[in-house]
Amino acid sequence: MDIDVLGALDVRENGVSITPTAPKPRQVLALLALHADQVVPLAVLVEELWAASPPRSARTTLQTYVLQLRELISAALRRDAPGHPARSAKDVLVTAPGGYMLVSGGGASDVREFDRLAGAGYRAMDAGDFPGASRLLREALDLWTGTALAGVQPGAQLQMEARRLEESQLCALDQRIEADLKLGRHRELLAELTVLASRYPTHENLHAQFMIALYRSGRRGEAMDVYRTLRTTLVKELGLEPSARLSRLHTSLLEAGADTVGPGPHLDDGDLVPAV
Repeated sequence: MDIDVLGALDVRENGVSITPTAPKPRQVLALLALHADQVVPLAVLVEELWAASPPRSARTTLQTYVLQLRELISAALRRDAPGHPARSAKDVLVTAPGGYMLVSGGGASDVREFDRLAGAGYRAMDAGDFPGASRLLREALDLWTGTALAGVQPGAQLQMEARRLEESQLCALDQRIEADLKLGRHRELLAELTVLASRYPTHENLHAQFMIALYRSGRRGEAMDVYRTLRTTLVKELGLEPSARLSRLHTSLLEAGADTVGPGPHLDDGDLVPAV
């Protein structure tokens, strides 16, 4: 079974999609796919589908959705190659004590591959291998084809899972940009950081990276504008001043000579790319 959730939900058995079109069976499959090879408790599935107000028939209705998914799985299993061990839909979507489990059978999962590549990228960063970190994190981010679980109407559980995935994506993106800055790719990053600063108007680290990229590209005035815009947004929306690290970066850029467009202000690595 192959599972894609970093974009539109797509679950395939034998290369055949088993993703239903009906909203609630789609929710059930999404939650099972995110926790493939683990039992998802009935209570979690019921909460996802009906929040705090499940109908009396909740469990019976959930069983109906599971049967619909098994029908799709059965149709896909009929395409098993000759000699392949016979399996039933119940072997793939298993009824377990207290819940259900989707058995992946060792198939591909974009989330698992993302986690593997991102983890390797973080280790490369820690080791000072910035070319390797940039490559690995870029490969991890390339697995995203859109918003996580696109096309699924999420309940509370799936909303939480989508936020978790998007935070993982943002962390990998942040580290990939840091690696690219350390490799001197500041001009190449400007267009991307322009979009990201607009998309995440209160994310200090991305704005710090944008300021550094602008400064190193000889655009110190625009770097100051980025800081002023961020400060205004933080004060207006959150009632907060920029962090001490970002303020130090701002002061360093202010004090830098107007003609200085070398490697950047004399800050340590932690201040060049402040942690959030």
